[in-house]
Amino acid sequence: MPILEVNHINKSFGSTKVLDDISFSLDRGKALAIIGSSGSGKTTLLRCLNFLETPNAGQIIVNGETLFDAADHTSKSDAEIRKRRLHFGMVFQSFNLFPQYTALENVMLASLLLAKERPDYKQHKREIHEEIEHHAIELLSQMSLEGRMSHYPHQLSGGQQQRVAIARALALQPDILCFDEPTSALDPELTGEVLKVIRSLADQHTTMIIVTHEMAFARDVADHILFMDGGVIVEQGSPADLFENTQNERTRAFLSRYSQNS
Repeated sequence: MPILEVNHINKSFGSTKVLDDISFSLDRGKALAIIGSSGSGKTTLLRCLNFLETPNAGQIIVNGETLFDAADHTSKSDAEIRKRRLHFGMVFQSFNLFPQYTALENVMLASLLLAKERPDYKQHKREIHEEIEHHAIELLSQMSLEGRMSHYPHQLSGGQQQRVAIARALALQPDILCFDEPTSALDPELTGEVLKVIRSLADQHTTMIIVTHEMAFARDVADHILFMDGGVIVEQGSPADLFENTQNERTRAFLSRYSQNS
């Protein structure tokens, strides 16, 4: 059974339809890349999956549990929505770190907030805090940031900030890690740092959805690729299918433009 099933998602802003009948599935331990021109709906799709936007129609199912069904008009509390978001770890293109917190504090923050809701928090506050801190240190070490944990975001390079953001997204052990063009704000050298981390996560069979303009990276890392244009999935398949046996003229034109711009 797939870890993620997305069924017939539609999303409009006013009279503008941004997503039109989007359906796909993702197996555990696999990496899905989503490619397409700016404005094709890729980021909106990720925001719908992470419940930052509400689809107008469709279903989102994770581990067999229906997290969203547009046909269910029951009002959901903020606590319920926060719980659903825990299934997805989100890495934004602009890092979105809290400037008043160190790298370590940024990674610990969400776990600490959730811990305070535990009935045993007051009784075991010190042990819980130490456990969360230990886990955050492990994650930052995994990102090769051992010497940067006490640094604030403004003291870090863009690549380092994005690696902190990846560690933060992993801290709550989400089912699916989502990347929204994670290298678009970085220069080529720093892009390589971040892509190396994502490759390592793929080697560890982390379940991922990666929105990217890095075609060579998508081809190398993804198990499956979706090409979106105009809010629809135009074509999907393995990297070999998309890059070597393209079936749709719109996909072919997009990849041709990419080749010319590379």
